[in-house]
Amino acid sequence: MPKAEIHPTWYPDAKVICNGEVVMTTGSTHPELHVDVWSGNHPFYTGTQKILDTEGRVDRFMRKYGMAAASPAKETAKNDVKADTQA
Repeated sequence: MPKAEIHPTWYPDAKVICNGEVVMTTGSTHPELHVDVWSGNHPFYTGTQKILDTEGRVDRFMRKYGMAAASPAKETAKNDVKADTQA
């Protein structure tokens, strides 16, 4: 048994609320927990995960390890740049 008056109140059936809807209950020191993301709407768990590639890192990785062919337009542009620098 915990010591009296030193522990917060424990709520064994605390409601987890996401977007105004109760999504689950759990134990907590707060009667209600308001969350933006939970496993039911997180892209990793729902299978709708998207890779954000703002600086071309994924494309560079794919080309480096030969997982995807580079587009022909990019290849010709690279060859033109190489020819200009070598001249």
